[in-house]
Amino acid sequence: MPDSGSRRTCGHVFDAFLAHRESRMAKDDMAPITVSSYRRVLNTAWRPKIGAMPFLAVHYSMLVRIADEASWSKKTYNNAVSVLRRAFKFGYLDHPDRHDPTAGLKSARIRKKHRATIDPFSIQDAEAIIAAIHEDWGEAQGNYDEFRFFTGLRPSEQIAVLVSDFDPSQGTLTISKACVGGIDKDSTKTGEDRRIDLCPRAMRILNRQLALRNALVRDGRIDHDHLFFKESGEPIRNLQYAQSRWRRTLLRLSGIRYRSPYCARHSSVSWNLMIGESALRVAEQHGHSIETMLRFYAGWTEGAVDADLDAIERAMDRAPTDLSPVAESTSARLNIARQMAHRKKDRLPSSDLALDLSLARRRRAVTGWRGRRNLAGERDSNPRRAFDPYTLSRDVT
Repeated sequence: MPDSGSRRTCGHVFDAFLAHRESRMAKDDMAPITVSSYRRVLNTAWRPKIGAMPFLAVHYSMLVRIADEASWSKKTYNNAVSVLRRAFKFGYLDHPDRHDPTAGLKSARIRKKHRATIDPFSIQDAEAIIAAIHEDWGEAQGNYDEFRFFTGLRPSEQIAVLVSDFDPSQGTLTISKACVGGIDKDSTKTGEDRRIDLCPRAMRILNRQLALRNALVRDGRIDHDHLFFKESGEPIRNLQYAQSRWRRTLLRLSGIRYRSPYCARHSSVSWNLMIGESALRVAEQHGHSIETMLRFYAGWTEGAVDADLDAIERAMDRAPTDLSPVAESTSARLNIARQMAHRKKDRLPSSDLALDLSLARRRRAVTGWRGRRNLAGERDSNPRRAFDPYTLSRDVT
């Protein structure tokens, strides 16, 4: 804060706002990545323009002109305006008799056409990409990108996975944290932990990765607990590292349209729906809501053919009998996938979809996937956990 009698600038308000947010972060009341994003937006978008100006001298028209002159996308514009509104609201708490000029700044309207579309790879293209990345960058990078296709992990979740999160006896991987912008978070994007069941293909990838990791540990090149790492042994802290390699490999492959690494997650979700997995189970495994499953992903099952389904199962090393009894035959699985694609066109959910939604809400209300631990480290002994929605939802499906 400036000395008594001096003029309080926007820069002073920004500093006080960020200091208060850092104090909340120290009390575990705010995520570090949130404070970091606030600081980045204020320092890059607003401080150079108005940082030296007297705080109470800033007018609405001035802020509108600055925002209009910037070459921002709609999402960037909304982020910049939102952070500025928070900082000014904080500053104007000292001046309740004055009007806050940011109160009139409106966010840009983002319609469906402006949102990122679901754009999965075919299993054939995915296998070509996996082989090319292994060839271009070696086993560490190849395992990393191959694993994302057969688990659907978010990139921020995958680089945060530790060796202790993998349970080889159960064939599961616990997802309970993330790394965003080089900052570790003790929660996922949705704030809910989950435990995913690994298909045989994913298990083989992890076995190769652990063998590589043990070799680097013996050579003294790894002194951390991360499951995925660079070829040097260092942990991956920045998503741009893997994304730049992904881009270079895909751009050299002819016949495969370039898509971002996140489309590997889209592919995993779509493949599981195509082979007849319960929408509730796919949602739980990938950390989505079931509404998201049917609204954004189910449409990709409409073009599925028998050969595609067989190719996906072979890639996962999953025999048809590993699925629910109702989906034992390829034709039955194909019919289920197509029915799910047409459900999203109805305004009201079908009876089995309504059941899936109610089961999903009940599971979240109970405590989460396979029993969330309480603060003391003990499993909650809620008797309703014995209820297994998977069995019921699969029978109905």
